[in-house]
Amino acid sequence: MSGWAVKRFWKEAKVVEVDGGYSVELDGRPIKTPAKTLLRVPTLALARAIAGEWDAQVDTIDPAAMPVTRTANSALDKVAHQFAEVADMLAAYGDSDLLCYRATHPEELIARQSEKWDPLLDWAADELEARLLPVAGIMHQPQDAQALARLAARVHEMSDFELAGFHDLVAISGSLVLALAVTSERLPVDEAWELSRLDETWQEEQWGVDEEASELAGKKRIDIVNAAWFFHASRRET
Repeated sequence: MSGWAVKRFWKEAKVVEVDGGYSVELDGRPIKTPAKTLLRVPTLALARAIAGEWDAQVDTIDPAAMPVTRTANSALDKVAHQFAEVADMLAAYGDSDLLCYRATHPEELIARQSEKWDPLLDWAADELEARLLPVAGIMHQPQDAQALARLAARVHEMSDFELAGFHDLVAISGSLVLALAVTSERLPVDEAWELSRLDETWQEEQWGVDEEASELAGKKRIDIVNAAWFFHASRRET
């Protein structure tokens, strides 16, 4: 039995300026979040993107084709009401950051991890004043508490909308450092994505590409690119 879908009921999606930012109206009626909150975003770029997503719907609404709307909903309905918890959860990735957990063999993979990941750990130490240390193997080893506190402080400085975009950058990459490198414009998101998949790429080189895993990776890549765009678009125009 097919699922129920909402049919398109509007002719025009229009950006409007409201107190505290921008919203989008469908034939004069404001869009609201699933929790019935006015969908109000901080920048014109976000509002235009959301209007474009709604205008692009044809016969029925496809939420999967509306990543900006979906993340804006999360910022308003979830992050805004539990900001500290979300920020703490994402900051906790620093204590088990992907870039810190290194292979014990073969030597070629060990060398590649060091070549590709060490510069990002050095950047975090120099620019963020947070030195995280690489460890061999998969057993957890706690990182320096002061370094983690400095990284956490940067996460807590974000706005609700920035944190909503930042969430997928961290969760998909598995690395707080990579996510901060993207938001700080130290790395383009495509490069961060490739660095996050270094181990998977190595396995593919040795054993070939698994089609199912490749398809899933393709979807994750789209999601992380969307997350980076959302984060940067969330910053108010000056």
